[in-house]
Amino acid sequence: MSALTLKVAVNLVSEAINAGRGMNAAPLTIAVLDTGGHLIALQREDGASLLRPDIAIGKAWGAIALGKGSRLLAQDAQQRPAFFSSLNSMGHGSVVPAPGGVLIRNQAGEVLGAIGISGDLSDVDEQVAIRAVEALDLRADGGVVG
Repeated sequence: MSALTLKVAVNLVSEAINAGRGMNAAPLTIAVLDTGGHLIALQREDGASLLRPDIAIGKAWGAIALGKGSRLLAQDAQQRPAFFSSLNSMGHGSVVPAPGGVLIRNQAGEVLGAIGISGDLSDVDEQVAIRAVEALDLRADGGVVG
């Protein structure tokens, strides 16, 4: 696979919802973006709060924009807050440096897009995203160190 299609994006959303329900996660919002940072699919579960779509998109967009999972972005933001302040100014506040934004890679390691999830603790959001990506036999890159 060399590009993320609508069909794959919708399947990622479905797998994320299934994973979230299996983990008893709070109501989630799932965003899937292509390599240009354009939204392909977005779903907000019943009960997910108002800002969850923007947060999910921001997690995925940050991963695409900087080429690494949002867990690493969160670490970078702690170490370089001025850089992230500037980055968000340039990106119109679009980067959310918290776990839950995962790069989607094909089996050759090429980036196809990103999935961002918001609704529960960031670690749970990230775990749901990784499970969704791996369920479709793709590689999830959340930026886990080690």
